[in-house]
Amino acid sequence: MYILGWDIDFGHMEAVNLISSNKYSEKQIGYLGVTLLMHENSDLTRLVINSIRKDLDELNEIYNCLALHAIANIGGREMAESLSSDVHRLLISPNSKSFVKKKAALTLLRLYRKHPEVIPASDWAERIIMLMDQPDLGVTLCVTSLLMALAQDNLDAYLGCYAKAVNRLTKIIVVKEYPQDYVYYKVPIPWLQVKLLRLLQYYPPSDDREIQNKLHVILQTIINNSQEAQKNVQHNNAQNAVLFEAINLAIHLDTESQIVNQAAVLLGRFIISKETNVRYLGLETMAHLAACVDSLEPIKKHQDTILLSLRDKDISVRRRGLDLLYSMCDVTNAKVIVAELLRYLNIADYALREEMVLKIAILTEKFATEYQWYVDIMLQLISTAGDHVGEEVWYRVVQIVTNNEELQEYAARTVFSHLKSPSCHENLVKVGGYILGEFGHLIANIPEASPQEQFRTIHSKFGLCTLQTRALLLNTYFKFVNLFPEIKGEILSVFYQYRHVLDSELQQRAAEYVAIATMPNDDLLQSVCEEMPPFPERESALLSRLHQQHSDTEDKRTWLIGGKDANKERDVARLTLTSRNNSIDNKVKSETNGNDDTDLIGLEGLKISNGDQLSTTTLGSVTPGSEKFIVRLLFTSEGVLYEDTRILVGIKSEYHGNIGRLALYFVNRTQTNITSFTTVIENISDLIITSPQPPPSIISQANQTQQLFHIECKNVFTGMPTVRISFISGTLHTIVLKLPIVLSKFNEPIQLNGSEFFARWKQIGAGPREKQVVFRSNVPINISGVRTIILGFKFEVLEEVDPNPTNIVGASVLHTSGGGMFGCLMRLEPNIEAQMYRLTVRTTNEVVTNEICTLLEPRLANESI
Repeated sequence: MYILGWDIDFGHMEAVNLISSNKYSEKQIGYLGVTLLMHENSDLTRLVINSIRKDLDELNEIYNCLALHAIANIGGREMAESLSSDVHRLLISPNSKSFVKKKAALTLLRLYRKHPEVIPASDWAERIIMLMDQPDLGVTLCVTSLLMALAQDNLDAYLGCYAKAVNRLTKIIVVKEYPQDYVYYKVPIPWLQVKLLRLLQYYPPSDDREIQNKLHVILQTIINNSQEAQKNVQHNNAQNAVLFEAINLAIHLDTESQIVNQAAVLLGRFIISKETNVRYLGLETMAHLAACVDSLEPIKKHQDTILLSLRDKDISVRRRGLDLLYSMCDVTNAKVIVAELLRYLNIADYALREEMVLKIAILTEKFATEYQWYVDIMLQLISTAGDHVGEEVWYRVVQIVTNNEELQEYAARTVFSHLKSPSCHENLVKVGGYILGEFGHLIANIPEASPQEQFRTIHSKFGLCTLQTRALLLNTYFKFVNLFPEIKGEILSVFYQYRHVLDSELQQRAAEYVAIATMPNDDLLQSVCEEMPPFPERESALLSRLHQQHSDTEDKRTWLIGGKDANKERDVARLTLTSRNNSIDNKVKSETNGNDDTDLIGLEGLKISNGDQLSTTTLGSVTPGSEKFIVRLLFTSEGVLYEDTRILVGIKSEYHGNIGRLALYFVNRTQTNITSFTTVIENISDLIITSPQPPPSIISQANQTQQLFHIECKNVFTGMPTVRISFISGTLHTIVLKLPIVLSKFNEPIQLNGSEFFARWKQIGAGPREKQVVFRSNVPINISGVRTIILGFKFEVLEEVDPNPTNIVGASVLHTSGGGMFGCLMRLEPNIEAQMYRLTVRTTNEVVTNEICTLLEPRLANESI
C-alpha cells in the first residue's frame, strides 16, 4: 500500500502503542509502521515524539537506532525542533557506539537539509568538527557528509574542518594509514576521499604554506596513482572518482599550477575514452577548467572532439558537452561554436532544446563583433527553435535592437524577409511585429518592403496567432497608421472588424485605436505613437533564467557553468583563510612640551596617562585568567602561557631578524586521556605563522606533547595572533590564548655612541614619527629591573649617551621581509621621587612608533623585576 502511494488511515494508534513496548520485535514493527504510515505533517506525529526521545535516551543501542531511523524518515519541522538536540547529544557522546554515531550524523544531515533554520549549526560547529578525528573511518565519512552541508551555509563557523580534512587526506593517501576493511578494489575508502576533496573546494585557498605543501603532495600522489594499470571496472571507477575530484580541487586552488597542466593533458585523453562514465566526467571537469582558467588555448585543441560529443549516444554526455562548449566559447571561436549548436538544435533532444536556446542567445550577444551576425543568428534561432524560445529571448532581441541605432534598419529588413516565408513561428511574428512597428519606416523605400507589403505580410500571419500575439500586432497596425497614412483605410477596416470580437482585450484595443485614428487632428496619434526610447541598461534576463535551469538540489556547486567572468561574480559566501587583524587600538594621547635633546626634566607638569592598558587593548576576548601569564612573555622568550586543572601550556621562542621559531608544550594534568586535541592559529595581517606538523590528537594522562611553529614578519603589524586550543576531557573544552608574538620580537639591538644616537634622533624628527607619554608607575621604580625590561623588548641599552645617568636610552632595528628595516630609538626618563616616567619613542614609521610605545608603557608601569 505504501509503495503504491495510497493513503492509509488505519493502524496509526496501534503503531504508536507498539513503539512504547519493551519487546524488541514489537518496537521494531511499531517503528516500521510509524515511518510508513505517517508523514511529516501528520497530527499523530506529536504522539510519538516523547516515545522517540525516550528511546534516544536508552542505553540500548538498537533502540537508539530505531528512533534515529524514524526521525530521519519522518523528518517534520516539529520533530526537528524537538529532537535535534537529542540526536546531537548521541552524535557527540563518548559513550555512543560507532554505528550509532554514524546514524546520528546522517539523521542530523537529513534534518538540516529539510529544516536548516531549526538546527543551531554554528553553535555545534566545534564539537562536530572534532569528530573528524574519529579512528572509525565510517564515522568520519558520515560526519564529513554532515559537515559538507553545514559548512556551505556557515563557512566561518566550520573553518576548523579545513585543516582536519587536509590531515585526514594526508594519512589516507600519503601515509597510507587506514584499516584494510575500508579498501575498495585497492583504492582506500574512495567515498571519504571524494567528500574531503569536495569539502576543501567550498573554502578559498589557504595561505598557510604547510597546508599548501600538503595539498600539493596529496594531489600529485593522486595524479601519479592514476597512471597505474587499471585492474578492473570497479577499481577504475573508484580511482577515477577520486582523480576527477582531485583535479577539481587543483583547479580551484591554482589554475596555473603544474598539477593543473598535467590534468589538462589527462582530460584530453578522458574525453575520447570508450567508457561513457569517463567521457562524462572528463567533459564536466574540463568545463570546470574552462570556467576558471585564464587561457582557453589548451582546451581549444580539443574543440573538434568536444563538438562531436553533441552527437554522443548518451544524453548526459551530450549535456556535458554543451556545458563545456558554453564555458570555452570566446570571441575567436564563437562563430564556429554557435553555428554548430544551431545545426545540432534541429536534431537535439527536446529536454535539451530550451537550455540550448538560452546558451546560444547568451553566447551570440556576448561575443558578437558584428551587428549583422547577431541579428542573423537570433532570428535563425527563433525560427529554428520555435516553441522552445522563451519570452526572455525575444524580449532581449527587441531591447538590443531598440538600443542600437546602427542595427535597426538591418534588423527590420532581415525580419521582414523571414516573415515572408510560408511557415513562420509565432515568436518570430512577435519580434517582426515589434521591430516593423518601430522601425518599418526605415525600409519603406525598398520596393519589396513598401508600407502595403509590410502590412499585408504581417496580417497574413494574424489569423494563425494566439490572442496575445494578435493584441501585439494591433499595436503594430496602430503605429503603421501614424507612420504610413497611405494605408490608414486598410488598417481601419481591421480595427472596425475587431471592435466586435468576444475577447475583451482585442475589442478594447481596436475600439480605442479607431477613436484616436479618426480624430480631426493627429496630435494625440503622434503623441501616443512616439518612437520607443532606449531601454535602461540592465543585466540580461537570459543569464538568470539559465542559472535557474542549474539550480542546486543537494550540495551547492563550487563553480558556475560559463566563462571566468561568470565565476568572478558568483554569489558564494567567501571566507579569507588568512589572518584577521586584531590590531591594538591605543588612542591615548598626551600633551607634550617642546623637547630639547638635553633638557629631560619637568615630569610633574605633564599630563599623566593610564599606565595599565594591556588587558583592555591587546588581550581582547581571550580565556579569562590567561592575561597574567602573557604580560611577562612579551619581553621574555619562555615560560608558562596558561595553566588550569586540566592542561598546562608552555612556550619557548627565538627570533633572528624577521624570522622566528616558537614551540608550544601541552601537558595533560588529568588522570584520563585528552582526546580530539586540536590547535587553530588565528593570524593577523603581515604575519605568517605555519606549523610543519599538527599536534597528536591524543595526549595520554600525565604526559605532554609539543607543536612547533615557524614565524615570518612580512611587514609592520599591530596586535597579537591567537591560538584556539580545543580538546575533549570528559566534555569539550576550548581555550583561546594570545600568543606573545609582538612587533618588538623582530627587533635587533644595535650599538650606537652618543653622537650617532642624537644624529639619528634629529634625523627622524618629531611629528607623527615621535610619540611621548607620561605615566605613573604602579610599583616602586627599580632601575636595574627597568633595564631588563628594555633589553627584553630587544633594545640595546646605550651607556653614557644621556647626560642624566638615571635615564635609559635604547636603539634597535625592526626587520620585516616585505617592508624592509625600520630604525627604532627610545629614551626613558624615570623620576624616582615622583614615581613617574616620561617615555619618548622615535622610529622611521608612524605605526611602529605607536606600537612600540603601546607595548612598553604598561610593562614599565606594572612590572617589578
